[in-house]
Amino acid sequence: MISLTISNVGFIFFDKEIETVFRQSEACQRIAKVKGIGPKTATAVVAAIGKGTEFKNGRHFAAWLGLVPRQHSSGDRQVLMNMTKKGDKYLRTLFIHGARAVVRVAMNNNNGYMNQWVNQLKERRGFNKTTVAVANKNARIIWSMLRNDTEYQAVGS
Repeated sequence: MISLTISNVGFIFFDKEIETVFRQSEACQRIAKVKGIGPKTATAVVAAIGKGTEFKNGRHFAAWLGLVPRQHSSGDRQVLMNMTKKGDKYLRTLFIHGARAVVRVAMNNNNGYMNQWVNQLKERRGFNKTTVAVANKNARIIWSMLRNDTEYQAVGS
């Protein structure tokens, strides 16, 4: 029981440290405006990739996170499978959890472009594939924001 209390105190300490870093970083605050991205994800992304200059484009960043479909292609036949799960497991997990929250909120609210897109995709592909698609979209948006030093602009909201 005592060890549980001590570890909880440790988590509280690290949460406060993350919150402090988040408040001090302008880049973290900018990318946290994206739906499904909170202080933990924002600070982890900025710590991992900085301005994202090591990636050619947003798709390469999403691939580095393992948020793109595995391909099994031969000749003219192209088969897309489950996500690759390569790259940084911790960051991928944060993106997936944030995307899961976005999908759950969109299920109860069909207002706005993003919610409509999420609900239409969920009807066609199911909850889990929609979650990965939202995580992929968020990764690409965040890469663009960091690389171009821009603010988040929600489309049609």
